[in-house]
Amino acid sequence: MTLNNINQYGTEFQIKVLSSLLTHKEFLTNIHDIVSEEYFENNAQKWTIKEILKYYDKYHTTPSLEVLKVELQKLDNDVLKVSIKEQLKQAYVTSDEDLEYVQEEFTNFCKNQQLKKALMTSVDLLKAGDFEGIRHIVDNALKAGQDKNVGHEYNKNIEDRYRKNSRITIPTPWDRINELLQGGLGNGDFGLIFGNPGGGKSWSLVALGGYAVRLGYNVIHYTLELGEDYIGKRYDSFFTKIPVTKIDSFKDKVEEMVPQLPGQLVIKEFPTGRATMSTIESHINKCSGMGVRPDLVIIDYVDLLSGKRKTRERKDEIDDIYSSAKGLARQLSIPIWSVSQVNRAGAQDKIIEGDKAAGSYDKMMISDFAMSLSRKKEDKVNGTGRFHIMKNRYGMDGLTFSVSADTSTGHFEVFDYKDSEEETLAPKTASNKFDTDVDNYDKQMLWKKLKEFKK
Repeated sequence: MTLNNINQYGTEFQIKVLSSLLTHKEFLTNIHDIVSEEYFENNAQKWTIKEILKYYDKYHTTPSLEVLKVELQKLDNDVLKVSIKEQLKQAYVTSDEDLEYVQEEFTNFCKNQQLKKALMTSVDLLKAGDFEGIRHIVDNALKAGQDKNVGHEYNKNIEDRYRKNSRITIPTPWDRINELLQGGLGNGDFGLIFGNPGGGKSWSLVALGGYAVRLGYNVIHYTLELGEDYIGKRYDSFFTKIPVTKIDSFKDKVEEMVPQLPGQLVIKEFPTGRATMSTIESHINKCSGMGVRPDLVIIDYVDLLSGKRKTRERKDEIDDIYSSAKGLARQLSIPIWSVSQVNRAGAQDKIIEGDKAAGSYDKMMISDFAMSLSRKKEDKVNGTGRFHIMKNRYGMDGLTFSVSADTSTGHFEVFDYKDSEEETLAPKTASNKFDTDVDNYDKQMLWKKLKEFKK
């Protein structure tokens, strides 16, 4: 927004806005929920706007000049009365010549006035060194006047509810999970995977991102623990099925494979505690401006972000961060996946229930879909585990699935759960993806070793 734009919505423009509000009910109906008396410069205009909005909220129409005169008589300030009468006279005699232009420019006018207010407020924040606070109020100012949508009109929008792809989803690599999600995580949804340390949570995010890229979606993967290069190698392993510990020897295969991927992948590292959700949003906007608009965002993981404002209680800060993550998903209309830890008791459970997720209540409330990945010591040895559906806005929850997990390549297979040790440790299907281009395990020997381990 230029300096000319900031200065162009002066007294004359504001009088024409008043004229539109007083003489065009449709215009008032469209903007009554975004206009504010604070956007107007003098007290006479502020008073008039306030009275117009008050009358509309009660009677759903514009007040007549006679109504305004009655309310005007209640004022004790004679100087203000004179000023109000003068600006009302100007508003009612203004020709309709420029009103269409004024109405079209109204959204920019709201942004302009809010931005001026934000810049003045920022002076004190600048002195305090609160740059995150400055960014927050400026971002809000730039969003002023944007939402003119009244919402989903139930009686009129039946067709919209039932049209194909009314809910746009991005599938996960796991058919059973997709069935529960009615296709996958949808635009505006926030999904969480809980698990114990070293259980494969970060690898599950690589699986989600890699699968989406394979389908042609653009993905941004934020890492707050591991370096960009190492996460990149994990994706190399996922796509090639070569273990990450051996991928360095197969650079030529990676170079051959990457150009064939239909989707784009951006991996961005932020140091733990140095980034906020605003930092994430800013980077997404930067990527979009460079032609990489994400279809899916992955954050590994949200708990390691910093809040906008430090509080005495880290829990309160975490709650704010999670709310911001969900808000960003809704604002950008994209799905966001992240992971979180379980508490100490949950780390020992065969199946991690919702009450074992660290800070479970608020995180579960905010998320649209949440599941746990439980992998005890023997599971890590055997390449097994369990997905448990903790919360699902779009279908059933409380279900448990057996998982074969290859945490050298990020490949997980999901099966119907059977509460027996043998079936859980090694489903009798081609589920354990140990075969790679460099490793060809004898599965009969492997099963023999698993039985010996059980003894």
